Amino acid sequence: MFYEIFEKIGEKGIELLLKGLMAIGIWIVGSYLIKTSKKIVFKKLDKQGMDPSLKSFFDSLGTAILYVMLVIITISTVGVQTSSLVAILGAAGLAIGLALQGSLSNFAGGVLIIIFRPFNVGDFIESGSVSGTVKEIQIFQTILDTVDNKRVIVPNAQLSNNSIINYTKTPTRRLDIIFGVGYNSDIELVKNILEKIVAEHKSVLKDPVPVIRLDNLGSSSLNFILRVHTLNENYLDLKFDITEQAKVEFDKNKIEIPFPKMDLNVKNL
Repeated sequence: MFYEIFEKIGEKGIELLLKGLMAIGIWIVGSYLIKTSKKIVFKKLDKQGMDPSLKSFFDSLGTAILYVMLVIITISTVGVQTSSLVAILGAAGLAIGLALQGSLSNFAGGVLIIIFRPFNVGDFIESGSVSGTVKEIQIFQTILDTVDNKRVIVPNAQLSNNSIINYTKTPTRRLDIIFGVGYNSDIELVKNILEKIVAEHKSVLKDPVPVIRLDNLGSSSLNFILRVHTLNENYLDLKFDITEQAKVEFDKNKIEIPFPKMDLNVKNL
């Protein structure tokens, strides 16, 4: 009797061992096929000029779907009924969905971003207190690199529900700089200096025409507005160049740049 029990246990053990080894083999082969097929598919899509925004999104989404399918196949190999597994996954999915409503809203936000395309990979955007260059658009979050080399992970729900400023959607950008000078300054001289700086800088676009005007009379300064257009990639360099050159030329022409002053009167009591 005991011999028959041990024999049955041995047979079951061998059967489970073989099924376990088969499941491990299927998992290893399946993982390899998923990685290989992804490389082949995206290599072909890259040759056809696939948008990098779509690539990163569908890469993360496709990977998740394929691995779920692989898990189902692997478990069914061990002997678990697929119909029961699907029912369990459905119930678990409902419970997880209720617990992770934020993640589902992030997924929905990612879908909206891909459909309406407010930005693409490589664009410089600002949303709320976050700004940076878009590196990846994934199913739950978007990855940004800031100008000071920080990596920021932004939930897609935040981007889809908030206003977005896309600085690189168009190839050119307008640069506005305010220059404050003393009230005793010659208005025409100030304008001529700024016009000369703008005319000599190679990054300033001729169309639209640059604008240099006296903008307002401040409490302690005449405030001039300078508006020029340039290519996006030249924006910061142009801003720094014009600001520096203006200071040099103002000093040469004895044009005062006012700064806050305080008069202190002391009374003897």
